[in-house]
Amino acid sequence: MQLEVGKIYDGKVKGIAQYGAFIEIDGAGTGMVHISEIANSFVKDVNDYLKEGQEVKVKVLNINDDGKIALSIKKANENAEEQLRPAKRPERRPNVWEPKKKPPVTELGFEDMLTRFKQNSEEKICALKRNTERKTGSRRGK
Repeated sequence: MQLEVGKIYDGKVKGIAQYGAFIEIDGAGTGMVHISEIANSFVKDVNDYLKEGQEVKVKVLNINDDGKIALSIKKANENAEEQLRPAKRPERRPNVWEPKKKPPVTELGFEDMLTRFKQNSEEKICALKRNTERKTGSRRGK
């Protein structure tokens, strides 16, 4: 089958790359949909919109002298109600350090309260020394 520029064809996603997806059109070969031609909204990751083996409608934008076929999904679906939308992915939590939450004082035993008091005291003394050294201009190792 010979492809015509401007016509819409059914295709199947054969491969996904960082910059777009490769679509096989039945009996006519394989073309590429650039990431900018996948959806009307900003596409950060092609995998959010397409999966290998997925059936899609594509419009042929261009066939260059080398035989490379440029395709568009968003132009094929301009008039159709069904636009590609990103698949819902589980929300990723950023890899941020969070301090451990301290249990309420009512649940602590005497030993735990004593340990907490010593730790708080040491932190306060270190902070006080740091502030004092800055003001006086003294440094260790002199």
